[in-house]
Amino acid sequence: MLQKNTFTPSNQVRNTLKQASGVKVTDEVITVFNDMKVRKAQPNEDEKKKRKKAILFCLSKDLKNIVLDDGKEILVGDLGTTVQDPYQHFVKMLPPNDCRYALYDATYETKETKKEDLVFIFWAPDSAPLKSKMIYASSKDAIKRKFEGIKHEWQVNGFEDLKDRHTLAEKLGGSSVVSLEGAPL
Repeated sequence: MLQKNTFTPSNQVRNTLKQASGVKVTDEVITVFNDMKVRKAQPNEDEKKKRKKAILFCLSKDLKNIVLDDGKEILVGDLGTTVQDPYQHFVKMLPPNDCRYALYDATYETKETKKEDLVFIFWAPDSAPLKSKMIYASSKDAIKRKFEGIKHEWQVNGFEDLKDRHTLAEKLGGSSVVSLEGAPL
């Protein structure tokens, strides 16, 4: 009996392929993620206000690093003052014609309990240049590997996928979610 030669790549080969873009995640991005992920048991009011509700990440101009997208963040201290609806504000921060990565700290309620979870979002609008979509897609695993413990991932290809908060609620827990950011669904 003839045996077929099949190639099954090792984990090392798979990781090399995943890192094909060669893009690195900066320490600043990792620090922001860790700050968003780890919540202090008794934060003081100032710490609470500086906590990030949402933030965007982009590629550096030389396309070698994933960096913070300057000024593209929502702080918990902004809620109720300069930001009334954090979800809609977040949607408006996304560039209509380019890709981004984002972290969104979703506050929601299920039929049983209140929850907060980080959502990793890969924003790749159909209107983005093909080169941008290819580089962001091939670099996505680099940032995801640094964001250990993310429960929810969402790839979004246009504003029509974001316009309704029900879509995010579906990602967080489907029909068991009854409110998102304090607003009933």
